[in-house]
Amino acid sequence: MQMRPAIACAGLLAGALVALSGPTAVAATALPHSPLRSSGGTVIEAESSSAVCTGTIDSDWTGYSGSGFCNGANAISGYVQFTVNAASAGTATLGFRFANGTTAARPGTVAVNGTTAATASFEATGAWSTWATKTLTVPVKAGANTIRLTPTTADGLPNLDYLDADVSTAAAGAVLYVSPNGTDGAAGTESAPTTLTSAISRITPGGTIYVRGGTYDYSSTITIPAGANGSSGARTTLSAYPGEKPVLNFSGQSESPSNRGIQLNADYWRLYGLTVEHAGDNGIYVGGSNNVVERVVTAFNRDTGLQLGRIASTTPSSQWPSDNLIVSSESHDNADSDGEDADGFAAKLTTGTGNVFRYDVSHNNIDDGWDLFTKTDTGAIGPVTIEYSLSYGNGTLSDGTVNSNGDRNGYKLGGDGIAVNHVVQHSIAYKNGHHGFTYNSNPGTMTISSNVGIDNAQRNFSFDAGTSVFRTNTSCRFAVSGSNDKTVGNADSSNQFWTGGNGSRCSSYAGTLGWSFASDGHLAVTFGGSVVNP
Repeated sequence: MQMRPAIACAGLLAGALVALSGPTAVAATALPHSPLRSSGGTVIEAESSSAVCTGTIDSDWTGYSGSGFCNGANAISGYVQFTVNAASAGTATLGFRFANGTTAARPGTVAVNGTTAATASFEATGAWSTWATKTLTVPVKAGANTIRLTPTTADGLPNLDYLDADVSTAAAGAVLYVSPNGTDGAAGTESAPTTLTSAISRITPGGTIYVRGGTYDYSSTITIPAGANGSSGARTTLSAYPGEKPVLNFSGQSESPSNRGIQLNADYWRLYGLTVEHAGDNGIYVGGSNNVVERVVTAFNRDTGLQLGRIASTTPSSQWPSDNLIVSSESHDNADSDGEDADGFAAKLTTGTGNVFRYDVSHNNIDDGWDLFTKTDTGAIGPVTIEYSLSYGNGTLSDGTVNSNGDRNGYKLGGDGIAVNHVVQHSIAYKNGHHGFTYNSNPGTMTISSNVGIDNAQRNFSFDAGTSVFRTNTSCRFAVSGSNDKTVGNADSSNQFWTGGNGSRCSSYAGTLGWSFASDGHLAVTFGGSVVNP
């Protein structure tokens, strides 16, 4: 393994690359094909003297820029490191140009100044001579910043051609810091943090609010107002500070529909890494569109943990929340006093098209894991996609509390006989208190594929009417007798539904349930210690 010492460092200062110390420092070439060039990014070649490659600099595959690329030698120790300089604290957009000629993704962590700031999965590109770019955003401080990419598996990193770093947002000062002891009038810097409400009112579109670790006690809803939008090219970000866990505790609220935790009414925001608990109603309520909610936890709230719905009763259906992505998030132990409203996740009553739940986990909520309920008064909602997700133990809280008023399903997909063509795929319903997957009177043509139902109290799959299409679903029973599945619609022999015995695929789903989020955010589910992939 060859170590190339860092004898110089390159940085960005007001959008220009400058050479710092070192006898052989050279400016990196600004490449015309860089995907970030239009935003002011500057390329630092992996083979330049300003970078560190703990592997070899090779040139045996075509398509690279400069004089070569960093080969991490297929080892977990093979990191690559760059140094960039920012005029002020803020965020930097990083574009890693890479090639991965294997058939499996190669994950890694990105550390900024020694603290893990992001994870990335470098997917297979088809050949070592086929290059792609992985783009992500990280916080930077004023001055020099060390950016280190380290593999997380024994296969090591892909080949790295260059880093394209854009710190224009840092130069513009579009970043604010929040801490439990921050004050409204503070500057919002790392050394003088402000409050969350003040930061939301001051952040510029496309900027970033970093929330430091600790517990924040609130008695009023935190609202991100309609109109305070980011953009499709630059979402405004509300994020946990890298490596820290902020907990937003709304236990000062009484149980009331007006007492939500966070209310996201704006468009093009990204919420990341927050825990929201004990709100008097929903933990997080999303009324805006084109938002990403990632790596959040909603728990112990007194209505659904995370719910999508219109901003107000006067909001026209054309403005109902659409195209939101809820990803790699957990919702648990949400319970209202009457026991029939608090689900883990919900997109119900008044939601538009294009909303997606991916890699999410809902467990031990008093009502349903997911609720896509519709009613005659408001009509159909837009089709929702739920995929690669897990719903278990709903209807019973973690402390054993059960309320007979709860519906207690894993995935409840309708209401009032209104047809909506939802998509539910690659998801698991395990030991919920009623059905695993239920149409709940939705007569539409839903796509129900590659799902698994295990030991739900009544049916694993319950579809009494409609024209839904069922493919490659699996239904198993090991400890709960339950009832035979009912799947009215288009079901072929690829399914293994429960009719008194387990099919051949059920052997993969025996044993104790386990789950975790991988470094790249995907949900890893295990049974008996073995990973399953429905």
